[in-house]
This record gives sequence, structure tokens and C-alpha cells, in this order.
Amino acid sequence: MSQISSLFVTRLYHAQLAEHGDPVDMAELEASCWSIADDDQAGQEWCEKNGYPGYTSYASLTDLEWRFPTFADLVKVLDQHVAAFVQDLEFDLGERAIKLDSLWINILPEGGIHTSHIHPHSVISGTTYVCMPDGASAIKFEDPRSSMMMAAPTRREQARPEMRAFTYVAPLVGDVLLWESWLRHEVPMNMAQEERISVSFNYSWV
Repeated sequence: MSQISSLFVTRLYHAQLAEHGDPVDMAELEASCWSIADDDQAGQEWCEKNGYPGYTSYASLTDLEWRFPTFADLVKVLDQHVAAFVQDLEFDLGERAIKLDSLWINILPEGGIHTSHIHPHSVISGTTYVCMPDGASAIKFEDPRSSMMMAAPTRREQARPEMRAFTYVAPLVGDVLLWESWLRHEVPMNMAQEERISVSFNYSWV
């Protein structure tokens, strides 16, 4: 009898922050994001110089968990989610561990986008969602094999989710998404009139 198997599966972790650890006060986290953005002149200048829509602390701040207790609380919860995902991925870590490498704020205004990219210097990447107004853009993931399928036909419009070239995930406030850092992703144009706020992060094998 014939058999069709799935090989080299791409895993995506999607959960509510509250599923692990102590609850994170999302209102306090949002207020902290705005406060940091208002005070971070270096970050504002970097965004303006590089044509980055809205605000990110990616290039300016490396110590968010030390600046505000709510970020320290968030990291404790993220550590538990990442540990669960690493277990699912069946990594053999040896004597080393998967630990937080970087954490940054994203504030995306109406019309803003985050273009397609990967996170090449880490193992696990992810985002937790702080403010997602109606019309806020989903996150878009790309089949990592796309560049190697130059002669292949496109998939049917109603193809099974795991067979599509692109997958869109529309998270809610308090959700956390995790993926392996080689997975290409982007944030399409934010169609909401209000800012879309998230906190992204990388974990490395150290």
C-alpha cells in the first residue's frame, strides 16, 4: 500500500502567555512600551535615519528587562514557553542551554510594514502581542523551500494549510508565537488606524 509522509516539518508555537508562569499585566506592558519609546532618543533617531516606520528599540536598547519590572516578568514567562517549544523540537543541547539573547519593542503605525527577514544569529525567535487593534496586520510566514522550487507550479488556492507557500497568523493580545530563527517572515501593511505594538525576541544556544 502506498504511503505519503511529511518530512522535515516546520514547527510554529502559538499560545497565550498566561499558559505558563505568572500573569503578565498587558496594560502595564503597553504603558512601558510607550514610555520607553518616548524617552529613547537614540532609537527614534535610528528609525528616522533608516526609514523604519514607527518605533523599534532593536538598535538602541539591550536591557529592557532591567529598565522596567514588567519586562523582567515577561522574560520569566517567555523562558517557560521557549523551554516547552525546545522540548517539542527535540534539540540535543548537550551541556549548553537556550537562553534569551535580545528583546525589543515594535510600535507599527498605520501604513507601516516590517519587510521579509530571518534572524540568522539565533535559534528560536518569537513575538508577543501587546496591542492589536482592529485591522492590525497578521504575521506572514514563508515556506523556506520557496527559493528551491523554481520550476514548480503554484499551490491550489484552497490547499491544506501545511501545503501553502505562505501562512498568515492573526494573533490576539497576550499571544506568543515562537519559530525557528531561519523561518522567513514579515508583517504586511498595518491597516489599523492605531498602532500595532509587539515585543520580539531571540534565543541563542549558549
